[in-house]
Formats: sequence, C-alpha cells, structure tokens
Amino acid sequence: MRSTIRAVVALASAALLVAPSSAQTYTNCNPTLRSDCPADSALGRTVSIDFSSESDSFTPQGATTYGSDGVSFTVSKSGDSPQLTSKWYIMFGKVDVVMKAAPGKGIVSSFVMQSDDLDEIDWEWLGADSEEVQTNYFGKGQTTTYNRGAFHADAGSQSTFKTYSIEWTATQIVWSIDGNTVRTLEPANADNQYPQTPMQIKFGAWSGGDSANAPGTIEWARGPTDYSQGPFTMQVKSLKVADYSTGTQYIYGDQSGTWQSIKSNGGTINNGGSPIVVDPPAVTATASGQPIPFTPTETTVYTKPSVYPWVPDATTLSTAAQPTYANYPGLPSGWTVSSSGKVVPPSAAPVSKTFYYLL
Repeated sequence: MRSTIRAVVALASAALLVAPSSAQTYTNCNPTLRSDCPADSALGRTVSIDFSSESDSFTPQGATTYGSDGVSFTVSKSGDSPQLTSKWYIMFGKVDVVMKAAPGKGIVSSFVMQSDDLDEIDWEWLGADSEEVQTNYFGKGQTTTYNRGAFHADAGSQSTFKTYSIEWTATQIVWSIDGNTVRTLEPANADNQYPQTPMQIKFGAWSGGDSANAPGTIEWARGPTDYSQGPFTMQVKSLKVADYSTGTQYIYGDQSGTWQSIKSNGGTINNGGSPIVVDPPAVTATASGQPIPFTPTETTVYTKPSVYPWVPDATTLSTAAQPTYANYPGLPSGWTVSSSGKVVPPSAAPVSKTFYYLL
C-alpha cells in the first residue's frame, strides 16, 4: 500500500510542478549568459573541517548552533531554513560529510554541490522516511524534466551519524554511503546534463511541507509539516573536501559551460585522470519501492521541488540588479584556506570591511 501511494504521489507531483529552467537554483551571475562574472575562489587543496565550532570557511544563513555533535540546523517554525554555504569552490573532487538527517513529516535535509551556471549534484533526505535517501543531479539549471533522481536504502539516517560521499570527475560521479556505492553516473548517460563546472557546497534543513510552498513541493516532501511536533534538527559533525584542481581562482574561459573551458589562476585543472571505474550497484530502489536491475540510463519516477528556500527564484531578480554581486560569497584575492578549513589572509593583506561582511 505504501509503495502504491508513493508512486501516485510522485506522478501527481510531476503534474503539479511547472518550473522554468531558471527556478531550480539561483546564481548571482551565470557565466554561460554573461561575460563579466567574477572568478570563483578556489579551495585548491584538501581540508577536514570539525563542526564542533564555527568554521570561517562557510557563510551561515539562519540559526545554526555548534556542539560536540557538530553543527545543528533546526526547523521549528514556518520560514526556518538554516544552512551553510562554502566561500570557496572545487573543480572536480571528493566530498565526505558525516551527518544525521532531520526527522519530521515535510522536513527536508539537503546537501548540495552547485555551480554558478547551475550544475548541481545532490543528496536529500525526507524527514517522513528514515529508511531512504535520494540522489539527484542537474546540468545548467535544466528542469524541464524531473527524471534524474533515484531512491536508495538508508536505514537509520535520522538516528545514526553516517558518511555520505560524492566523488566527481570529468568521467564519473559516484555517490556512496559509509563507503558503499549506491549510484554512479557517466557523461554519456547524463542526457547532456553532466555537471562539470566549479562547485560550491551548501547544506542545511528546511520545510518542504510548509503551507506557503507549492502543492507539488509539499507532496514531494510528504508534508504538510506539523510544527507542533518539532523542533526538527539535522546535524553535521564533520566535512572532508578534496579539491582535485589547484590554484587560487577558477575562471570561465568562455560561455560554453564545459570543464575544458575552465581556467585556473596559479594552478591546474585536474579532470580526475583515468575513469574512477566504480561499478554501479546491482539494484536500486524505484519510486514504487521495488528493486530493479541498475543500468546507467535508468532513472526513477521522482520529482524535485522547484526551488530551495536559500536559492530564490532568479526570475524575481532583474538583470540590472545582479551586477553588484552584493551577496556573492568568496574570498578576497590572496586569501587561502588551511587544512582545517580556516580562512587565512596573506601576510600583508589589509583588513577589509567587505571581507568581514562576507564572513
């Protein structure tokens, strides 16, 4: 019965969602549409971040708290959507996040890698189901179809800290849980939507089941959310990020949005070399809950909310308002990041009010 309901909800959500291509995610400046976008601050190394205390590598939004179990993102009322966004980008690499998803009908825990031209790689957990996680990807913000997502068994996601990983190169993306591969993707099977441009990291919790959301989003989140049952908390204990490329900035060399067009200031773009060669898992769960043989071209009946709460619909912002980049995250020229994720100024760097605004 449960699997039948899930399939019906997924199909209903797809019918309700009518999202323009610009509404999936938001960017202050899309380098495939403009030639005056600022360069992306490059991580250019490997960092391990302990979230028992605040990290200056991330820009917070909403209320985040820190303790022995890491950083907590709590949703207790309508409008709450705490999250962290990295001030740097990676150009291919591996990310390991140790975290525990939030419970609660309608509550969504999200871990997103996103680029300026709207390439995206996701992990998402729905609080109504502690037994599964969803993976997804998007290329250049294209949301005319919602057929890329997949469901994966993930028992205990709300009660146990687990390590969720994404390894991303020019030849393959691998999603894994505690070292076990649950999904792979190659460019040939990505319908010309393979993510391949410098990515920020964003993670946090929000209420997809809030009454202010579109009906399709509420159904996708298995809401509506009952805030009287909260608060609902997602926790991230630590994060390890390996940037496979080096340098201080990543620059779009043209407007093609291909990885070959990306340039490094003071370093090298590393496409990952040889293919990762990780075999796909034997089975994957469909939206109906029934396992099917996995092939790289198969996807599940899955719908995506039209927009995250922390990345507003770009159609609400005029082109004229965008060139100021007032909220554009990043590091000033010459600043670096230590192996523990701490932002370090150059020895002669002036104290900048603009920088402390970004902090």
